[in-house]
Amino acid sequence: MNEISLEKAKEILSSFTSQAEELLKNPAKVEELLQQLENKMKEIPAVGEYVSRLPLMISMIRAYIRKEYTVVSPKVIVTMLGAVIYLLLGKDLIADKTPIVGYADDLAVFVAAFALVGPELDAYAQWRSERGEIEPET
Repeated sequence: MNEISLEKAKEILSSFTSQAEELLKNPAKVEELLQQLENKMKEIPAVGEYVSRLPLMISMIRAYIRKEYTVVSPKVIVTMLGAVIYLLLGKDLIADKTPIVGYADDLAVFVAAFALVGPELDAYAQWRSERGEIEPET
C-alpha cells in the first residue's frame, strides 16, 4: 500500500501553486472549481476534522474572490486553491476507486494545506462569527 508523508503532500501541493495563482485571476473559474469540489466532497467518506473544514475553506476562497474578506495573504488562497486543483484535476498517486485508501493522497494534500493555513482559517471563522454568520455547510 502506498503511504504519503506530509512532506510529499506539501511537495504535491506546491506543484500546483502556479496553476492556482493563474486561476485566482478568474473568479468565475474559481467558483466553477469550488462547485466541483462541493460535488466531489459528497463522494468522499467523512473523515476527521480536515474534511469538516472544507466548507469553511470554500467559503473563505469565495469571500476572498468577492473581495468581502481581503485581510488574508493571496499565498494562503493560492495554497488552498492548489489543494482544490489537485483534488479535482491532479493525477492521483492512488486512484480514488481503490477501496479504502483511494482518497489517501487527496486527504494528505488537504492535511498539508490545512497545516499551512490553519491559523488563517481560524481567523476567517472568527471574522464570520463576529459578523453573525453561521458556519458554512456542504
